Parts: sequence; C-alpha cells; structure tokens
Amino acid sequence: MSQPPDPAAGTPQQQHPTAPPPPQYPATPPPPSYPTAAAPQYPTAPSPQYPTAPPPQYPTGPDAQYASGAAPQYYPAAPPPQYPTAPATPYPTAAPPTYPTAAPPQYPTTPPAPSTTPAPAPHIPPQPATVPAPAPDDLDYRHLGSRVHVAAHQRGADATAIGSLLVHVPSLIVSAAVVGTIAFALFGEAGGWIVVLAWLATGGLVFHRPTELAFARHVLKLRAPLAQEQARLEPIWREVTARAGIEAHSYELMVENSPELNASAVAGHVVSVTTYALNEIPSSNLAAVLAHELGHHTGGHAWAGLLGYWYSLPGRIAWTVTKFVARIALAIAAVLSWRAYLLVTFVIGMCLVGGFVAAWYVTLPLVLAPYLLAYTGRKAELRADQQAAVLGFAGQMTQVLYQLQAAEDREKAQVVAAGHRLKEPGAFARLLSTHPDNHTRIRALEPYLRTGL
Repeated sequence: MSQPPDPAAGTPQQQHPTAPPPPQYPATPPPPSYPTAAAPQYPTAPSPQYPTAPPPQYPTGPDAQYASGAAPQYYPAAPPPQYPTAPATPYPTAAPPTYPTAAPPQYPTTPPAPSTTPAPAPHIPPQPATVPAPAPDDLDYRHLGSRVHVAAHQRGADATAIGSLLVHVPSLIVSAAVVGTIAFALFGEAGGWIVVLAWLATGGLVFHRPTELAFARHVLKLRAPLAQEQARLEPIWREVTARAGIEAHSYELMVENSPELNASAVAGHVVSVTTYALNEIPSSNLAAVLAHELGHHTGGHAWAGLLGYWYSLPGRIAWTVTKFVARIALAIAAVLSWRAYLLVTFVIGMCLVGGFVAAWYVTLPLVLAPYLLAYTGRKAELRADQQAAVLGFAGQMTQVLYQLQAAEDREKAQVVAAGHRLKEPGAFARLLSTHPDNHTRIRALEPYLRTGL
C-alpha cells in the first residue's frame, strides 16, 4: 500500500548522501512493480522476433500494443497468423503464378495450337515448286513465224507411204470379203453392196478434222494444250513450219500426259508431244522432235498408216475370232481324248494349207505383212529424221537420240541390278520392230552434221 509522505521525515532523507533518487519518484509509490513488468521484457522480446519479421512493417504497430500493456499477449499470438500464412502461401502459390505463364505452351491443351499453325508453313513454300520450270529457250527464231517459201504440197505421200498402202492391200481384200459376207447374209445383195460401199467410204474420215480430234481424244487419250503449254509450243511450231514452208494452222497441236520423251503424228492433222518433251528438253530439241513429226505428215506416213489400219481391221478381227475358236476346239478335244485332239489339229492344219494353196496371193502377203509393215515403219522413221535434218535440226535430233539411248541404258542397268536376266531381242523381234535402233538413226544423221545442217 502507498502512504502519504511524512513532512517531518523529509529533511533527513534529503540530507542523506545516498538518497537523491527517492525525490525523483514521489508520484509513483510502488517502484518495485516497474522493473519486473516492463524493464526486463522490452529488451529481450523484440530482439529475437524482429529480425525475422519485416522491419518496415512493424515499427508502429508494436508500439501501440506495447503502450496498451498487452505486449506479452500479442507477440506470441500475432506471428502465427502472419508468419505461417505469409511464408506458406507464397511458396505454393508464388510458383504457380509464375510458371503458368510458361506452362500453357507445354500443357496438352496448347500443343494442338502450335502443331496446326506450323503445319501450313512447310506446305506453302513447296506449292510454287510443283509448277515445272520452263526448259531453256535456245531456239534460233530466224524466221519469226514468217515462211521463206511455200511448199508445193502441204501433205503428200512418199515411197514409204505408198509401200505401206500396198502392204495393206491383202488385208483390205480379206476385210472386204468379211464385210461383204456378213452384209450379204444380213441385208441381201442390194443391201450388202450398200454396206460394203459405205464401209469403203469411211476411209475418208481419216482426213476429217473433227473425226481425227475425236479419235485422238477418246482412243489415243490426247488433250488440247493448256495456256502455258500453248505459249511454249506455238512459237516453236511456227518456226518449224516456217522453215518447211507449211501453214502452221494446217495441223493441230495436242499433248499426251507421259513421263517419256516421245511425240507422234496422228492421221492427217494432229501432232502430239508428251509432257516430258514439252517441259524438260530445250526448245531447240523440242523443235527437232516437232520437225520429225512434221516429216511424217508431209511424207504421208501418218495418214497411210491409219488408213491401212482401218481397212485391215475387219480382217484382223476375223482372224482373232478364228484363232479363239480353234483354241476352244483344241481345249475341248484335249478333254475328250488324245485321238480327238489329234483329229482337231489335223482339220485345222488342212484348212490352213488349203487356204494357202487356193489363195496364195492373199495368204502369203498376210503372213509376210507384219515384217513388211515393220520394214516400212523403220524406213519412215529414217525419212522423218532426214526431214528434221534438212530443216536445220540435225544436231538437235542427234542429241534427242542420245538421250533416248541413255534412257534405254538406264532401264537395262536397273534390270541387271534387280538380279534379272537381260533379254536381248532376237532376229525375228528385230525384224518386227517398227523403229530402227538409236545408233542406226544417229549414223544416218552424220552426213548432215558434217555439212552443217
């Protein structure tokens, strides 16, 4: 308890040498309570706890708590709600907020987006490459499409074409007999003659341009050139026809979709080239190929060959049917007995011998016709090469033939590399070939190379 000061005892205490402090605490009678409550706790409590907490945040808050006297209660209780939550929440939550920005490209939901966007990028550059680059244009357009002379005959028939027509005469006789037999049997004598004459008149369709184009499109699978192909073909063709003195519009240019170096002359008005020849070889070599096909037309090889093929078609169909019936008869006889097989074989042989003896002037040419036609075909190829050489394309035609020979050599090498035996054509196969070998054609062009044509 506190007691009032004694005025009588005040004097001795003020005179005592060790009693100066008492006069400083007259208003606080219980001095022992200050050192135990505040003095021992202020220095010890803040020193271990403040270094771990952020100093700039707690200087004012703790001071207000200390002044209220509740310091012993808030210091142990305040850190648990702040420190466990502050460190615990930043570590699990801080990483996700930082990594989600990089993670979305790696999650399974994001890869489809990058996979679809880069996909068009690699496919866009190759698209222009699909368009074939034009072959070099090295042709000497010396005439610029204007003819230097006019050929006496735009379309003729040389000795090769006439020989081909003569070889087809036996086939024509057989075909006329077949057509006449069927026509007279179905329509009588008057109707039969009408059918035979109408069939003979159909040969004129070889020179009918719409019929030729329909034949080229539907039978030979040729097509009209595209705009880009026409732009490449037209100047070259005009130069070739100008050198030959031929009207360029007398013929139709068409294209065959083929990876081989080739061209063809069809009927009387069609000249075709393959897409490989159109896009891969230089203009001068393409001009040589076109000049070669023009030689087939001006020599009459194309229309004579097609005309002979058309008139021999009924006879060949009849021969094919006869062979089919003979094979069926032999197969049935073989099933019955060997005696029946021998009998059928004897009958067929006697029919062939009888026909050969009775009409040898027809049967003998029919037997020899394939070899004669192959011979005229080889002569026609050499004459067409000569036509290209006369127009100034001897060197270019030679280059084309060397390229064809290189392609044949590669095919043979592939056959040998595959482990197969290389079969060279025999004597009869060479006789039935409609084209001479490339070395023979090159040798025939050498005189024109020496003269500079």
